[in-house]
Amino acid sequence: MSDDDSTPPGEAITSPGTLSGLPDERTALLRKPSPSSVRSYSSTDVGSGAVDPTETESFSIPPYKLWLSETWLLTRTSVPVILAYTLQNSLQTVSVLVAGRLSPEALATAAFSYMFAMSTAWLIALGGTTALDTLASSSFTGSSNKHDLGILLQRGLVVLSALYAVVAVIWAFSEHLFRALGQEEFICVQSAMFLRYLIPGGLGYVWFESMKKYLQAQEIYRPGTYVLLVTSPLNALLNWLFIHRLGMGLYGAPIATGIAYWCSFFLLVAYAVFVRGSECWGGFAPRRAVSHLWPFARLALLGVIHVGTEWWAFEIVALAAGRLGTIPLAAQSVIMTADQIINTVPFGLGVAASSRLGNLLGARKPREAARAAHCAAALSTIAGALILAVLMGTKDNFGRIFNDDERVVQLVSQVMPFVALFQIADGLNGSCGGALRGMGQQWVGALVNLASYYGGALPGGIYLAFHGWGLAGLWVGQCVALYLVGVLEWVIVGMSNWDNEVKRAIARLEDGGIIGGDPV
Repeated sequence: MSDDDSTPPGEAITSPGTLSGLPDERTALLRKPSPSSVRSYSSTDVGSGAVDPTETESFSIPPYKLWLSETWLLTRTSVPVILAYTLQNSLQTVSVLVAGRLSPEALATAAFSYMFAMSTAWLIALGGTTALDTLASSSFTGSSNKHDLGILLQRGLVVLSALYAVVAVIWAFSEHLFRALGQEEFICVQSAMFLRYLIPGGLGYVWFESMKKYLQAQEIYRPGTYVLLVTSPLNALLNWLFIHRLGMGLYGAPIATGIAYWCSFFLLVAYAVFVRGSECWGGFAPRRAVSHLWPFARLALLGVIHVGTEWWAFEIVALAAGRLGTIPLAAQSVIMTADQIINTVPFGLGVAASSRLGNLLGARKPREAARAAHCAAALSTIAGALILAVLMGTKDNFGRIFNDDERVVQLVSQVMPFVALFQIADGLNGSCGGALRGMGQQWVGALVNLASYYGGALPGGIYLAFHGWGLAGLWVGQCVALYLVGVLEWVIVGMSNWDNEVKRAIARLEDGGIIGGDPV
């Protein structure tokens, strides 16, 4: 099916017993079927994915087909999200590699600068936009006015830009901060300047992520991948051109990558305007956008804390590894680089689960929302087990991908079983954390992270690391923390009263000035 022949919700079936066509990424996942059309569905239709399992609750469809269909739906929606985040991470990785050819100091500066950006501004983009996961997805199915989604996008841009402005001020004066943290002088000076050049581009990253959420709330998941397939090679070309050909040196990197971020945003806007996504845009409405800011800002701040508490824990582990010596630090760098790539799987699945649950809660479908949450958890467990098997099968040679030093390779091999073991828990953390965000319960995830990481696992891991366990001790702590987080979040999601969650979802829309749809 081409991009120009989408069928509006509720019109996919033209007559009883006749399907207008198989769905693709353009087909709405939550249709509003008429009584005459819905009776034409069969178990074969559900099992094949031709119809949404949430439309067949009143019929005698075997439960396993509903669960399999929901799992398949989550799989096919999460794959483009995972690919998009992988490509997104590649932008700064390529920038570091190209800048690193200048000198070891340039490599260290670029890597440190992007690490600091990830721990600050990128949290606004990836954590703060979870407020859109919660509100926009519920608005799409729960509001009678489709243009409410466009208002939420504008409100998100206002709130997230304000939060980013605080980070930009920190970046502008970061030289003093780095010096207070005891960093080397060249890092203090060069990294601060690097971040100043990155300030304009960082806002493009935040807006791009917001635009992705706007489309994902409409069940449009693939454009982010399409756009990044264009801007990823553009980013590499611009970095090479600015750094090496135009003689801008190290500071060409943040300028080039910033341009790539803004290009990604504008290409995504173009997709929404010319292909699909504009139907929920009712035009600029600044007065409505700046009203009811606190409910959105509260969810955004809690989303930053939810995501940040996990990311910051890994940064603490990286700092602790640096005090263990050069070889442990090199091994930690290998593991963390690999983990950043692997983490796109549970994080992408969590984003898909969050949007799916928000849609279902806004559509007032409590049983289907509960099933979707458990399907996401089961799917992430399976994905984590597959990753575990791959890591264990390659542990003895994994380190050679990044470093030829036998000491580093051997230490990576020793630690890899702990890294592999927590992949299942990391998957649960991603999917159940996404479910909590879809339910508007970011504060629960943040509280669980704080208690699990900082209340016991991190102190315990650091104690083990400096009392005979070395780098393995740090990862034992991380492994314990992730299992605590994953299991606790799944228990919390499983014990939820889904009828109440539907009421809360509608109440959140009303609190934000978004009126719910027709009552049921």
